[in-house]
Amino acid sequence: MKKQFAIIGMGRFGSSICRELFHMGHEVIAIDTDEKKLSLARSFTTETFVGNGTDESFLEKIGIRNFDHVIVAIGDDIQASILTTLHVKDQNVPNVWVKAQNDYHHKVLDKIGADRIFHPEKEMGSRIAAYLTSDTVLDYIDLSADYSIIEMLATKKVAGKTLIELDPRKRYGCTVIAVKQKHQVDVTPDPAEPIKEGDILILIGDKRDLRRFREGELS
Repeated sequence: MKKQFAIIGMGRFGSSICRELFHMGHEVIAIDTDEKKLSLARSFTTETFVGNGTDESFLEKIGIRNFDHVIVAIGDDIQASILTTLHVKDQNVPNVWVKAQNDYHHKVLDKIGADRIFHPEKEMGSRIAAYLTSDTVLDYIDLSADYSIIEMLATKKVAGKTLIELDPRKRYGCTVIAVKQKHQVDVTPDPAEPIKEGDILILIGDKRDLRRFREGELS
C-alpha cells in the first residue's frame, strides 16, 4: 500500500531514507532550508519545499498535519531538531520519528513525545524504511547490497498454513531459516507444523524477493 511521508532535513541520513522510500513506490516530500540539497534530491522525491521546520506557520502552510509519517532528520542542530519535533507533534501527526545526535538529545525527544528515535550511526536508511512501510517487519539486517535477513510477524493471513503450503523458496526465492514463538527460537522448523498468528518468521534472501513475500503473504 502506497503511503505518504515527509522528511525534514536532507543530509546524508534524510536523503538515504527518502531514496529508499521513493524507490519502494511511496510518495515522499523533502523539506530543507538548503535549496541545493533539495535539488539533488528531486530525482527521488515526489515534491520538495524550501523552508525551516522550526517555523510553525511554514509547517501549517505545506499541510504537515496531513501526513501520517514525518521523519525529522535534521543534522547537528539539536535545538532545531527539538523545536521541529514539538511543532510537528502540535500538528497532531500520528507518527513522528526523529534522528538523535546523542543520549541527551534522545532523552529530550522522548520527553516531548517523539514516537520513535533513531541513532543513525547504528541504523541504516534502508532498515528504517522497512520499518516505516510495514507493520509486519520487526528486524532487518543487511548482508550485502542485495541480500538481507528479515524478521516478519505472521498475520491472520498465514495463520494455520504450513511452510510446505507457503513454499517461500519456490514461490518467492527466499528461505525461512527459523521461527520464533514467544521466547523460543526453532532453527529447524517443522515444515508441516501450522504457523500461528504472532509467530515470527526469520527469512533470508534477495531484498526484492523478501518484499514480494511480505506483500504477497503477510499484507
